[in-house]
This record gives sequence, C-alpha cells and structure tokens, in this order.
Amino acid sequence: MQTTYMAKPHEIERRWYIIDAAGRPLGRVATEAARLLKGKHKAIYTPHIDTGDHVIVLNAARVVLTGKKPEQKIHYRYSGYPGGLKMTDYATLMAKNPERAVYLAVKGMLPHNRLGRVMLKKLRVYRDDQHPHEAQKPLLWEGPEVNKEGGPALE
Repeated sequence: MQTTYMAKPHEIERRWYIIDAAGRPLGRVATEAARLLKGKHKAIYTPHIDTGDHVIVLNAARVVLTGKKPEQKIHYRYSGYPGGLKMTDYATLMAKNPERAVYLAVKGMLPHNRLGRVMLKKLRVYRDDQHPHEAQKPLLWEGPEVNKEGGPALE
C-alpha cells in the first residue's frame, strides 16, 4: 500500500526569493508571491504545514492596476466602532502607500487562519528596488518555466 507523503517541519528548507513588480499587474505579482509563501512550487507541499519560502517584492510603487481599477476599486478599513468605516480608492492608496496595496493583495490569497498569518510574516514589500536582505542571498524569481506554446513546461 502506498501512503501519501506529508512534510515534517524539520525537513523544510527555506529559500529567499525576489519578485520584481515593476510594470506588472498587481494580481499577477500577488499570485506568484502567495504561491511561493504557501510552498506550492515545491514537491514537498503539504496543505496543513508551512512549507513556503521568504518573498521580497520590489518596486511596489511601479505595479500596474489594469482598466478602471485605480478609480473604481475601493479599500475598506473598519475600526469596529459605529461610523468607523474608512474608504480609500486604489489611486490614492497606490500614491500614498503602494506597499500596503501589494501586502493586502497577497494577504487575500493566503489562508485566513493562523497558518496564513505565519506565512504572511515571510513577506517583505518595498517601494523601490532597495532592500536590506542581501545577507540571505535571495534569488530572482522568474516564474514557472514556460514552453513555446505558452503553457506550463512538461518534464
């Protein structure tokens, strides 16, 4: 009988990856970051264990929102008090705090439980192309290998 492999916490090897967000749509950058944070790019992926890597997102100020999203997409914050709902359109959010826009997009794609909160701690977002993590020797993430037809590469 064959059993399903489950990763053990001591078997997980964590790497650091850099994603350059300059000129790329916000959702595309966020899905790649969430995939790396969850560890879905690894063969040892186990849903109930954090097998993911550390992710550094650079150039958050140069990320692109397509269509009419800068004017129509709204970010809501609620303090919990009556009348405490604050609304900000993404044009203002991207101008004032583009790191928060990327952070929120990735947060929405991770599990909404304690495992997701642990994964989110491995995300670092920076406005420009400078970061203080050179000692970790981060690798530039180019995305999954793509064949000539545009689909995923076949091994």
